[in-house]
Amino acid sequence: MKLVDAMVVAALTTAACPAGAADIPPAERRSGYSFMAPDSQAMQNDDTTNPGMLWVLDGEKLWNSKAGAAGKSCADCHQDARASMKGVAARYPAFDTTLARPVNLEQRINLCRVRQQQATPLAHEGRDLLALTALIARQSRGMPIETGADPQLAPFVGKGRDLYMQRQGQLNLACTNCHDDNWDKRLAGAAVTQGHPNGYPLYRLEWQSLGSLQRRLRACLTGIRAQPYEYGAPELVELELYLMSRARGMAIEAPAVRP
Repeated sequence: MKLVDAMVVAALTTAACPAGAADIPPAERRSGYSFMAPDSQAMQNDDTTNPGMLWVLDGEKLWNSKAGAAGKSCADCHQDARASMKGVAARYPAFDTTLARPVNLEQRINLCRVRQQQATPLAHEGRDLLALTALIARQSRGMPIETGADPQLAPFVGKGRDLYMQRQGQLNLACTNCHDDNWDKRLAGAAVTQGHPNGYPLYRLEWQSLGSLQRRLRACLTGIRAQPYEYGAPELVELELYLMSRARGMAIEAPAVRP
């Protein structure tokens, strides 16, 4: 067994409570921001030093750019994003009646491109999709997460919770083993957070780039030696939905900064 694997197993598996032993009480919920060093917090606090704002600026240009066979821009339907998109990110993933399943914010943007603009979908983790997502999410900064309140989402929230509690991969770990049972401890020098997704899309210093929540989830799956789901897979959307509903009431910070 590699040293890093042994460290993970020793720090989590042997010391952890059974998967799903307890949820974090609302009064104890903490944003990943609170686990950061002051210099990283300062970077997020100031929009002039927050690298994620570069994507927001790109998103503003794309918002007003016409695309597809319909020759329409986002602004043609939604006008000024600062007004029309206020609170939108706080409600995603949301139920799509045509697909009869939840879609996340990135998928909603691409659905609008296909249905309204008659344009091709934007690539996952591509600059343009991240930029539009960051622009929309920015308009909900400071607002409480509302995701999961729609009764149509209940069975999908349940599926996401099941996946969150499921041990998997060669290390036989579940999300809950880190983020419920061992938060505020350290693993290889890094703080173990509660895993709340209230800052996405966010600029990760490790990545030197903006990234989506699904990028982070896939990285976690790879870290426990599990096969990551493809971007946009129903399992990832359901897990994202559960994580957002688990953080309901917490303030949106997007675009946040994380180590």
